[in-house]
Amino acid sequence: MSDLIGMVGAGRMGRGIALSYAYAGQRVVLVDLKERSESERQQMIAAGKAELRADLNFLATVKLVSEDEVEDILSLINYHHRDSAKDMLGKCPVIYEGVPEVMSAKEDAFAFISAVARKDAVVASTTSTFLVTELARLTGSPERFMNAHWLNPAHLMPLVEISKGEQTSAEAVAQLVASLEAIGKKPVVCNASPGYIVPRIQALAMNEAARLVEEGVASAEDIDRAVRYGFGIRYAILGLLEFIDWGGGDILYYASNYLSKAVDPRYQAPDIVVDNMQQGRNGLRDGIGFYDFVDIDIGEYRHQRLGEFVALLQHLHLLPKRHEPVNYSNSE
Repeated sequence: MSDLIGMVGAGRMGRGIALSYAYAGQRVVLVDLKERSESERQQMIAAGKAELRADLNFLATVKLVSEDEVEDILSLINYHHRDSAKDMLGKCPVIYEGVPEVMSAKEDAFAFISAVARKDAVVASTTSTFLVTELARLTGSPERFMNAHWLNPAHLMPLVEISKGEQTSAEAVAQLVASLEAIGKKPVVCNASPGYIVPRIQALAMNEAARLVEEGVASAEDIDRAVRYGFGIRYAILGLLEFIDWGGGDILYYASNYLSKAVDPRYQAPDIVVDNMQQGRNGLRDGIGFYDFVDIDIGEYRHQRLGEFVALLQHLHLLPKRHEPVNYSNSE
């Protein structure tokens, strides 16, 4: 039998995480800590199940599950209130916290979890607001605690950003990574920093897109078209730093230098880009940049990445139109 997964907080994110594990065949204890009357609790449970059923029915329409599997997956998610969850949570090796982003709610949730969790359980907050170092003090075992930032929709997005504190043990991180990888997620690990990785990058990109509209550079439609067919599609294959190495860090430096003067100083390249260029660490052609290419077959690497890019373009029906040769033998 698979491990039980604890999810304290039955809101949208909590239900999405529960669905992620249930979809992979794992049982979930979904806990609502809020004080409610029995009728209010039943209404909340009915609404939550209806939303989960709607999500699964959509997955059935795109052939990710069969219609017959919907109820079986739902049966793996068991709703509990504070009192009825204690014994079940005590059996969970991994417990997520997903209550509202209010410190008093966090304090209540972690006091509850600390009282019922087994001593070797990994506890992870899904917060997008509080640093792991702020919340670790609320737990009884900071060495077993970290943040786990899921992106919406949680049951579909592969990425989960794990943020560890100074006291978080390597063993606890490895346990959470293994739990996520077992259900097909792609976890990444970062230190305590506001914005994690994705929100910090995307906030800059979204604000810059808004500025382009504000400055009258282009319409919202054309800016988004440029992002979909130019910006985003490349980074699905090459990450941002890998893309720098692919084209050359010096190219980024000179482009940044131009934009910092022509548009705004905010475009100035960070010191690491300047240092890499000055030290001849420009990426592929130098054999080293943000990545080390010394022991990599560059030809094979390029072929693999371009092959992945062509496959993506083909999947999205975005390959260039091919000129069909004219058969002159049949012409008069």
